[in-house]
Amino acid sequence: MAYLVHTAHPQFVSLWLSAVGWALTAVTLGLIQWRVWQVADLTFITSGEAWVGLWRVCFYSHTLVTSGFRVMYCQSMALSDSFTPPEVATAQVLTLLGLVVGFCGNAAAVYALRSVYFGLEKQTPIRRAFAVAGTLCLLSAVCFLIPLLWNLNSVVTNQTIAFPSNFHMPPAPVTQKPGAGIGIGIIGSFMMIVSGVIFILYRFPVKMGPRVEPSGPEARHFDGSRVGTLSPGSVGHSMDNLSNSQARDNPAFHSDEHL
Repeated sequence: MAYLVHTAHPQFVSLWLSAVGWALTAVTLGLIQWRVWQVADLTFITSGEAWVGLWRVCFYSHTLVTSGFRVMYCQSMALSDSFTPPEVATAQVLTLLGLVVGFCGNAAAVYALRSVYFGLEKQTPIRRAFAVAGTLCLLSAVCFLIPLLWNLNSVVTNQTIAFPSNFHMPPAPVTQKPGAGIGIGIIGSFMMIVSGVIFILYRFPVKMGPRVEPSGPEARHFDGSRVGTLSPGSVGHSMDNLSNSQARDNPAFHSDEHL
């Protein structure tokens, strides 16, 4: 069973990065501070500041209060409303799609890492899982970045929105600036991009051939032959010694015969 844990340390860190990035993009959907409007008429917007989000338009007011809020008045924006600007309508669709795609990307990364840490011997499913995870994370980031950058451009160019009269919003703000929703969404999307690239770059280690241990200095006999081998001269000399040792008379035996 192949040991692959040491090959996926960057991908393990990338999983945490992707999870945090996905959570930040999920938080972006619920924030109303995408576009912050500064208004001059304080009749209804007593704070002088209104927030335009993906789903609602809210501002603080002492004269208008939505049920469930103390000093905040909110009105919802739907995809089917005629006054909803195209950048907001696009964001309502793409952000939900990006949230689902990002979740699937994280799930694929978890499966790939599980295969690595449990020692799956087949390489193809692991590489495919990391490739799918990286592709989905990048696709999720694109789904968020398109509406985020589009709304950011609308803020920079001070685009207006023709709200209906019950919203009590002016036709155009004095100035507007990007809110926390855009900033958090861009940070989360950037984290998803980095994690997606790291997932795609996963590679298996190159297989190494058999190791050849270097031999140490060889021990030799006094006659120059290696230890464990016998030279022709040493073989003959050894045989003569052996025969002489076998044919030697026993002095004790001869002393017994003379008795």
